[in-house]
Amino acid sequence: MTAILELQNVGYRAQENQILQGISLSVGAEDYLTITGPSGGGKSTLLRVLASLLTATEGKILFKGQDISEKDPIEYRRQVSYCFQQPTLFGRTVADNLDFPFQIRNADIDVAKQKSALEYVGLPESYLSKKITELSGGEKQRVAMIRNIMFSPDVLLLDEVTAGLDEANKDIVHNLIEHFHKDHHVTILAVTHDATEIAQASHIITIVKGKLEVTK
Repeated sequence: MTAILELQNVGYRAQENQILQGISLSVGAEDYLTITGPSGGGKSTLLRVLASLLTATEGKILFKGQDISEKDPIEYRRQVSYCFQQPTLFGRTVADNLDFPFQIRNADIDVAKQKSALEYVGLPESYLSKKITELSGGEKQRVAMIRNIMFSPDVLLLDEVTAGLDEANKDIVHNLIEHFHKDHHVTILAVTHDATEIAQASHIITIVKGKLEVTK
């Protein structure tokens, strides 16, 4: 299958610290890849580099054959979406967050689409007016995830998105990830220690001390 992301000898250095080194990897369209390894090994840094939140200091990253350094950053982030471990919600309400994908595209806000998205993740449409401060951790993560997939990105980058959730909310998020992958044909790269996510993946890589150690 054609590579949607290709890493060519990618490295990242912050001041004197070499955090990533010599990572080469090809990710096929619609792959589900989990990234495992010891804490502090560079896994989250790799996701941030792929999300263009950090810039690789060595090598290059190709997205659909084009160097991401040559792409418009805003357009790239529409196609490659990043979910943080701690959901980053803003504004006062759920609606404020679900308006955002429309606003950055200069599109009319489609309330019906927002309600459908909430239903998709098991939340009632009345949640549009719910205050962010009233949401549980699992609900915040679900809102953050549907905000990121509202316009069906090509790639979804997940950084320990089930960490800290109770088992019930973990199950909901696991099912969401599986639906995004199968129903929306989204390519997924997930940093995780979660056994269920690892079992769902089509490929597993391990990062140790900034280097790619194992691929399966």
